[in-house]
Parts: sequence; C-alpha cells; structure tokens
Amino acid sequence: MQTPDNTHIIRLSDIPKSKSMPFEISFSDSEMVAIAGKLSAITVKKMRIMGKISPSNAKDWVLSATVGATVTQACVVTLNPVQTRIDIPVIRTYVADYPSIADDTVTEMTIDETIEPLVDEIDLTTIAIEAVALALPDYPRSQDAELETSVFSAPDITPMRDEDTKPFASLASLKDKLSKEDD
Repeated sequence: MQTPDNTHIIRLSDIPKSKSMPFEISFSDSEMVAIAGKLSAITVKKMRIMGKISPSNAKDWVLSATVGATVTQACVVTLNPVQTRIDIPVIRTYVADYPSIADDTVTEMTIDETIEPLVDEIDLTTIAIEAVALALPDYPRSQDAELETSVFSAPDITPMRDEDTKPFASLASLKDKLSKEDD
C-alpha cells in the first residue's frame, strides 16, 4: 500500500504560545493517489485541510479545521463508480495531563473523543485521512443499483420467497382463507 510522498507535520514547539497558527494544505495529485490506496477508493480529488492550531492554556493545544475531499468508491451492488463529497469539521484537543493507562489499573474512558495526549508533532495528513475515512459511506451505492431476486428450487416445488419467511405470513393467509369461506 502506498503512503503519501510527504506528510504535513507541524511541530508544536515552533508555534508561539501566545497566538494561533493558521494552516491550509491542498494535497498534490501524487498524495491523493496514495490516499485513495489507503482508503481503498477509486480516486480522491480536491482534498484539503484548512484550520488553525491554538493554545488552550499553559500546556494544551486545540486544532480546529475543516477537511474536504471528493472521493470515488465502487458501488457495492454494481461496482459502478459512486462519488461522494465530504466537507467536515475536525476538532482535536491535545492535553498534557492526559491520563496514562497502566496494565494493572482501571481507567474510565472519557466521553469526549476529540481529546488526545499532547504530542510534539501533529501530522495533518493523518488527521485528514482519518476524517475522510470516518465520513465515507461504508456501503456506497449508486442511485440506479437494485438487487435482483434469484429463485432456486427443485423441479415441481414452489420456491420460498422472502414474504414466506415472515413470522405472521402464514397466519395472514389463513385469516384471508377463513374470511373467504365465511362469505
């Protein structure tokens, strides 16, 4: 599997603690080909991440950004290309006092999924790929895709249909039969 040619890394030590640092990255064609391979997609186009990294307090940082991409995947029914446009907000809070988990301790998980341990470097490529991967449809389907019904049975036997497997289908047919006899 290919990986992007170059990653876009921001070192937190290079950012003054008194102000935010804006960023905007538009990924190159070769990077988008590698990202498409990572996402098991046909193509990725117009992918970018734009936002800022801001100090939160004396030790913590907040990354707020928007990730956009146009991704083409194969339809799960027809294998025809299905295009999806993604524009999603991303927030990550890097905290210095992130609880470490030892093997023999029990730690309650935080509900806030945007909190991460403080790191020296933030890889914007990884953040963008993760955001796109989470936003993509699990089972892309083209608008004209329809599943066909296949029926298999031995000769002279009526094949079973989906309606026949419903729990009250036989009761409904019995009720209809009885009401016709009453008439």
